[in-house]
This record gives sequence, C-alpha cells and structure tokens, in this order.
Amino acid sequence: MSAIPAAPERVDPPLAGDEKSTLLGFLDFHRDTLRMKTAGLTADQLNATHAPSTMTLGGMLKHLALVEHWWFACVFLGQEYAEPWDSIDWREDADWDWHSAVDDTPDELRSLFDRACAESAAIVAQVDDWGTLSVRSSREGDSFSLRWIVAHMIEEYSRHNGHADLIRESIDGETGE
Repeated sequence: MSAIPAAPERVDPPLAGDEKSTLLGFLDFHRDTLRMKTAGLTADQLNATHAPSTMTLGGMLKHLALVEHWWFACVFLGQEYAEPWDSIDWREDADWDWHSAVDDTPDELRSLFDRACAESAAIVAQVDDWGTLSVRSSREGDSFSLRWIVAHMIEEYSRHNGHADLIRESIDGETGE
C-alpha cells in the first residue's frame, strides 16, 4: 500500500506580479487547493457524496484532469483526446469522468490529475503572447485566447473548490481555505 500524500504547500499568488505570473499564480493556488482538499483521503472517502449532490472528490480530480487536458491540449493546441479520454463514448455517458472515478485508486486519480496539470503548465510555458488564439474554436467559430483559457480555468477551479469544501467537511469535518 502506498503512503498517503501530504497536503501540498500552497503558495499565494504574487501581489504585484505581471499578468502572466498573477494568473498562473492563481491557477496554481487553486490546483493546490484541490490537492489539499483531497489529501490523505481513502478510496471510500474520495467516493463519498454530500447529498443531494452525486459529486465526489475522486470524480472532481478526474473531471479537472479532463478539463485541463481539454482546454490546453485539445482546444488551445488543437490535439485530439489522449488516453484515458480517447476511448470513451461520451455520447453514452457525458459525465464518464465523474462516474468512472469510483473504479480508480486514490493514487491513480492523483497521478492523472498531476500529469494533466504538468502537461498544461508545459504548454503554457511555451507561449509568450497571452493573446495567442486557440486552434479549436467555439461553437460560434470564435477562437479563445490563452489569457481567456487560463482565466476560465481559474473560474473552473474556484467553483469546484467550493464544492470540495462542502464534500470534505461532510467526510471528516476538515475545513479551511
């Protein structure tokens, strides 16, 4: 059995940074917040829900790994889904990322999430101009700037970290930022 990972040390975003360091600082802060909310939990705990929602912290880790991959690799770079996302019939289960997490171990979920975040960070690190537009476009045919994608990811994490607060507190009473 593997050791339970410790909660990460979160670094506050810079107070007087430029656009790139401020936005990436907030994105990393929120990624680490999710890591904190899921640190030390067993598989059963990662699969616990807080009624009436069916959301789980394990599902949230897997969902946000997908979201990272989708926005940075698929939308921004124009790549196709990589595994494990590529072989999924999304028409059959549009929420497969949430539902299938119950079949993954805590280590698998954390590893999937961490790899997706690292791949996203590597993509962003190669782009100097935050106005660079995505290869894929919206349904309306408009491309997304890297700036917009990063801001959207901060919003995505902020929303789900609020859910994570409630779920984690219902599991073991753990509260905090």
